[in-house]
Amino acid sequence: MSAPLYKLKGEFFKTLGHPARIRVLELLVDGERSVSQLMPDVGLEASHLSQQLGVLRRAGVVRARKQGNEVIYSLTSPAIAELMRVARTVLAGILSDQTELLEDLVADEAQASPGRKTRSGRTGTTSPTRTTRNAPARKRG
Repeated sequence: MSAPLYKLKGEFFKTLGHPARIRVLELLVDGERSVSQLMPDVGLEASHLSQQLGVLRRAGVVRARKQGNEVIYSLTSPAIAELMRVARTVLAGILSDQTELLEDLVADEAQASPGRKTRSGRTGTTSPTRTTRNAPARKRG
C-alpha cells in the first residue's frame, strides 16, 4: 500500500524547507546553471551546495546532466517554476498583512494619548475593531 497523498506532500514540502534549496530553485526558474554559476548567488561552498542539489535531485525536483567537467542543473518541470511564483504571491500577501498590522500598531500608539490626533484626523483613545485576512480580530484602545 502506498503512502497517503498528504504524507507525500509533506515530504515534498520538507524537501523545499531549506532556504538554500529555495534559492537554487528560484535561480533555476531563469534557466539551467552549473554549480559554479549557482555558488555566488546561493552563498554556499561547492560541497554544501552540491549536498543541497543532491537533495533536490533525489526528490525529483531538479535534474542534472554532465557537460564537459561541469554538472548542469535544471528544473524537472515548469510546475516547479509556477510553485515558486505562487509561493512569492502568497508570501507577498502575508507580508502585506503584517505591514497593515504594523501600521495599526503605530496608529494605536498615536491614539494612546487622549486628545492627540490620529492619522485620520480624529481625536480620542478608541477606534473600531479591524480584521485582516491572516490575523484575528483585535480591539484597539
